[in-house]
Amino acid sequence: MIARFFSLLILFYAIGFILFGVTLGRPANADVMTDAAVVITGGSGRIEHAMKVLEDGKTKRVLIAGADPLVTKKDLVDKFDAERRLVRCCVDLGSESVDTRSNAEEAQRWLRKHNYKSVRLITNDWHMRRAAYEFRRGLDGKYKIVPDAVRTEPAFGTLFAEYNKYVLRRAAVWLDV
Repeated sequence: MIARFFSLLILFYAIGFILFGVTLGRPANADVMTDAAVVITGGSGRIEHAMKVLEDGKTKRVLIAGADPLVTKKDLVDKFDAERRLVRCCVDLGSESVDTRSNAEEAQRWLRKHNYKSVRLITNDWHMRRAAYEFRRGLDGKYKIVPDAVRTEPAFGTLFAEYNKYVLRRAAVWLDV
């Protein structure tokens, strides 16, 4: 009986991983407008995408959550070839957060400060499910969240690690630990 239970548990885990791998986050529709965008640092293409969204007028302001405190707006202009004028007026560097959950907390304070109602969440496709989960929890339904995933070709190890983080986080919330 115990062996059957664990076999069933492993089967559910494996099916969950397969579904996780084939249903990665997708980019937002091109015509979607939001008050703000929050880009979570840590993956390639994220900041570049946020700058493009800002330049295209799809959002009014960008928060780069989890930025290294030593990074400056000039660094953004130099490294990402961003428009100096837009970076100066419309990009904020947040260095308070250190993980996905604290990214959501930092974003919530920033959104409240600017009185925004909608936010475009920018992260990599493999990270979007957990990030969106944390943002839904952290923003308490007070803001419209538009997931906007940056497409990648994640390695198996990246997917496996992210799936485990997602499952463990959901379990921790469910168990209230």
